[in-house]
Amino acid sequence: AGGIILGVALWLRHDSQTTNILYLQLGDKQAPNTFYVGIYILIAVGAVMMFVGFLGCYGAIQESQCLLGTFFTCLVILFACEVAAGIWGFVNKDQIAKDVKQFYDQAFQQALMADPESNNGKAVVKTFHETLDCCGPDNAIGTVVPLWRHDLCKDSIVKSTFETPNCHRKIDELFSGKLYLIGIAAIVVAVIMIFEMILSMVLCCGIRNSSVY
Repeated sequence: AGGIILGVALWLRHDSQTTNILYLQLGDKQAPNTFYVGIYILIAVGAVMMFVGFLGCYGAIQESQCLLGTFFTCLVILFACEVAAGIWGFVNKDQIAKDVKQFYDQAFQQALMADPESNNGKAVVKTFHETLDCCGPDNAIGTVVPLWRHDLCKDSIVKSTFETPNCHRKIDELFSGKLYLIGIAAIVVAVIMIFEMILSMVLCCGIRNSSVY
């Protein structure tokens, strides 16, 4: 279970879409990377779970109450971290996407300035458009100011006259989907941990009550 959680967390951490966006820099301002806080918690929990799993297995083989008690204590701490990560993700679910959309809007405004060479807003906006396959902050701007579309958007999107993909909507979909995976992983880990704590205590009590020859 620890290996699975660690693998999912590393995949989310190095996913091309999120890294392309969250590593962007607009002038001196870095793209908001609050999203990675939950990922780092999952990575830490997955790695520690792998170690704790070996600890519990060895303790069970040796029938050591000390090792099983340590195993149980570590599980309680990890479970508390999982609950904290879940609460953090639920509270910041909308704020993460909002911060990224504000960063995109600032870059978009700079990209429309008369002197685009003085800033890298155009490059940032193009990265958003190519990564998320979208064009513009909303459909209204696409109908009012059509001239910028050929300069900032992909040719396939510019040719689409009926429905222009909204970058705000794409950002919401990207982070809601990723946070949904984090939530599923946290729930799976929490359920496994509950069973592990129950079984470790049952085994520890069984060893204590058994006769020693």
